[in-house]
Amino acid sequence: MDRTVIAYVIYLIVSIGLTIWVARTLSRNGRIFLSDVLHGNEQLADAVNHLLVVGFYLVNLGFVALYLHTSDTVEDTRGIFEALSAKLGVVLLVLGVMHLGNVYVLNRIRRRGIMEKEQFPPVPPQGWTAPAAGA
Repeated sequence: MDRTVIAYVIYLIVSIGLTIWVARTLSRNGRIFLSDVLHGNEQLADAVNHLLVVGFYLVNLGFVALYLHTSDTVEDTRGIFEALSAKLGVVLLVLGVMHLGNVYVLNRIRRRGIMEKEQFPPVPPQGWTAPAAGA
């Protein structure tokens, strides 16, 4: 078997495995955060969480598939490791950027919800005070 094909197979196995692991970790831990952002609406939090995971899979697995090709021929074991390290490093960076992007967007949504909550007084007004005389 050609060493380039071996490098492709290892790249796909590791990249897909990393993508699944990161997506499951983000889904499991992000559900609590989403529930807070969406004011305790568990059904909506689960739905948004599922949609985010599907989008995460589509983007990352699409990138992994597009980034599979290499123009260099892998001739030895050292070449396999060099090709894999470069490709997997880029995949890990893309996974990290996707994660940070998700956290940034969710944090903005959460912050907006907190600001909307603070616009209303915690206790309704109990009366009206007239302005001081002469002011």
